[in-house]
Amino acid sequence: QVQLVESGGGLVQAGGALRLSCAASGPTASNLPMGWFRQAPGKEREFVAAISWSGAYTYYADSVKGRFTISRDNAKNTVYLQMNSLKPEDTTVYYCAADPYHSYYTPEYRYWGQGTQVTVSS
Repeated sequence: QVQLVESGGGLVQAGGALRLSCAASGPTASNLPMGWFRQAPGKEREFVAAISWSGAYTYYADSVKGRFTISRDNAKNTVYLQMNSLKPEDTTVYYCAADPYHSYYTPEYRYWGQGTQVTVSS
């Protein structure tokens, strides 16, 4: 069993930056591919970024490419999402996920965090 706890959300002005963290606990946490998704009210959960278990491979949604960076520190069992040049349309709840069933890009992961709110003001 793996538990995920996100932190780092908050309120920031457009053009600003935030870094989200996802702390994973469990015996296999450092061996799992992980991803970040976001979901606005009434909308489907949307892929943001993902990273392989080693950190060697990263994947991004076109909407965040060049602005967001996903990374991980397996010694700390933590995955990060550095978000720069934030836009008001980035406002929503961000979720950390681990161990995809099939693809990195679809919201079908075995483990999910509780979510953290990111609000970007214009």
